[in-house]
Amino acid sequence: MAAKVIDGKIFAAGVRAQVGEQVLRLKNEKNIIPGLAVILVGEDAASQVYVRNKHTSTIEVGMNSYEHRLDSNTPEVDLLALIDQLNNDPKVHGILCQLPLPGHLNEELVINSIIPEKDVDGFHISNVGMLATGQKSMVPCTPLGCLMMLRDHLGLLSGLNAVVVGRSNIVGKPMANLLLRDSCTVTIAHSRTKNIESICRNADIVIAAVGQPEMITGDWIGDGATVIDVGINRIPHPEKDGKFKLVGDVHFESVSAKAGAITPVPGGVGPMTIACLLANTLTACCRSNGLEEPEGLTA
Repeated sequence: MAAKVIDGKIFAAGVRAQVGEQVLRLKNEKNIIPGLAVILVGEDAASQVYVRNKHTSTIEVGMNSYEHRLDSNTPEVDLLALIDQLNNDPKVHGILCQLPLPGHLNEELVINSIIPEKDVDGFHISNVGMLATGQKSMVPCTPLGCLMMLRDHLGLLSGLNAVVVGRSNIVGKPMANLLLRDSCTVTIAHSRTKNIESICRNADIVIAAVGQPEMITGDWIGDGATVIDVGINRIPHPEKDGKFKLVGDVHFESVSAKAGAITPVPGGVGPMTIACLLANTLTACCRSNGLEEPEGLTA
């Protein structure tokens, strides 16, 4: 039997609808409007698309969107001054500095200059440490989206055997920490892991976040496992000369024949990232105002 396809577009639309309802409630009951500030430095084409999509989504759920577009040669001191201004602006509840930054800017310094309470990307070293130690934190958007989909499909995750393929700071490590918080037994596998195929084969959950196109094939997957494919890779189209197609880190056709459920690429995890950015902004707004956090939209 073919695996159930977990439709990230539909799921993300539901998350955005929940966020929109909570934003409207805050406006009506508390006269509070969550605000998200996005900083774009330079003219990177992909970053411009991401920022435009974030702005549109923010407005659609009723939040305030504050865009700051800076020249690619903006001095670091000027960028840090803008972030300091946003840190102290009560109308701004979330701050995101679109990555990658131009080479003359120190990404770690910039990320850690955003106060942890407004770090809706969940990249600040304090948020990383609090997540790792099981404390309340802002959680990176992509792992949060994966967790939401897993909980929706599987219910309680306690006791399940989960393998995270990939050890990045953005996905692999925070994903493992989130699964541990839900009482999974977690293995982090990577490029130097021995017998990686057999490790994955024994998993109830496989999270593919390694950045290698179609690396994980059907013979890596146990019958009925749930597979979340975080990868997004551009490869030559086999049937169209000069064209490209997007694939994940999972070989969809062969894995679908073994898995119980799988996310597609595109249309799986990707749409959840912006949805969870909005959820994080709402959460940050509620926390800053001493209000109850939105149920079902946090880790």
